[in-house]
Amino acid sequence: MNAPEKTVAQAQVLTAPVEFHTAPHFPIYMDYSATTPIDPRVADQMIPYLREQFGNPASRSHMYGWTAEKAVEEARGHVAALVNADPREIIWTSGATESNNLALKGAANFYKTKGKHIITVKTEHKSVLDTVRELERQGFDATYLEPQDNGLITIEQLTAAIRPDTIVVSVMLVNNEIGVIQPIAEIGELCRSKGIIFHCDAAQATGKVAIDLQKTKVDLMTFTAHKTYGPKGVGALYVCRKPRVRIEAQMHGGGHERGLRSGTLPTHQIVGMGEAFRLAKVEMDSEIGRIKALRDRLAKGLQEIEETYINGDMEHRVPHNLNVSFNYVEGESLIMAVKDLAVSSGSACTSASLEPSYVLRALGRSDELAHSSIRFTIGRFTTEKDIDFAVDLMKSKVGKLRELSPLWEMYKDGVDISSIQWAAH
Repeated sequence: MNAPEKTVAQAQVLTAPVEFHTAPHFPIYMDYSATTPIDPRVADQMIPYLREQFGNPASRSHMYGWTAEKAVEEARGHVAALVNADPREIIWTSGATESNNLALKGAANFYKTKGKHIITVKTEHKSVLDTVRELERQGFDATYLEPQDNGLITIEQLTAAIRPDTIVVSVMLVNNEIGVIQPIAEIGELCRSKGIIFHCDAAQATGKVAIDLQKTKVDLMTFTAHKTYGPKGVGALYVCRKPRVRIEAQMHGGGHERGLRSGTLPTHQIVGMGEAFRLAKVEMDSEIGRIKALRDRLAKGLQEIEETYINGDMEHRVPHNLNVSFNYVEGESLIMAVKDLAVSSGSACTSASLEPSYVLRALGRSDELAHSSIRFTIGRFTTEKDIDFAVDLMKSKVGKLRELSPLWEMYKDGVDISSIQWAAH
């Protein structure tokens, strides 16, 4: 039986400008660094592999398996193309957390006969920091670099931290909380010159920053789909072939993915990631200018609010991110007050904690400013109307919350609050 022809409406999904609609009562979504909405074009590509094309890509004896395998390899090619890598260097995983674990544990254990020292940065994602701490419990030694107050590290810092027994350096490309872009090209040159494995978490970078792995000397790089308008639950790890990088598998049972990551591949999710990365390659350049204009409009509006501070370097930063501290306002209270905006206080992955953001504290922000931070992250479906609504709402709610704050009243009266000695309880 022939497949039914696409209707005009279905065809337009793939060609017309994409719009993302929410019901009017829903909050405006500005939490793209937590996850992005799945692009409708991505979802359309996935659906056949949830229905009629349900085969296991490891089944080599019939058409269902061959079709699934072909789709998986096409998607692998799309992921590789976005970062200018060889498709054979792309290993499928369940997401960035697994990729970071596989990269760090896999490299550390393979190269431990050369040394047991690892270097990372205090502002890395928890999936890197917690993995490095686990390796410390296993007998490895770790150095955690302190960023400058703009969120960036320097090559001089890294050079000073390298020891004869250093085997792995892990520095993310784009920070998930403050959006700053680390100098990975220079870091890669330094690590390659010293024979050190360089791992880079690029989960927040794909579709936002141009990545060329033929030029940038990265040995292991982490990707995920759901930060680039793809589905949750699928990611990838780039493992360099020239020079060849070795890692120990952390998942066993079937020898999938060239023996590096066993487990039946979720074809529909992989197809979604491939399409998301294909779209990112095609549309990134045109998207960046529009999103930067929106971010600048948001920043200009919010900076009209007194005692407002932008966290992180504004030059070396993706335009999708604006992390702002509103002094004399508690961040969690502010989030409750702006229920018509979907934003986050501190890192989305640790938002259940009442501790101040560890990233902002590493930048030298006071606990008060760290507590008062809101992360606005925008993207493909954000509009000018969304930005203007957000600015007006923030001005109104910050003002009302400050009216309730005795500290704000003291500040307006000219009292130097930092000089006050509070009674202990």
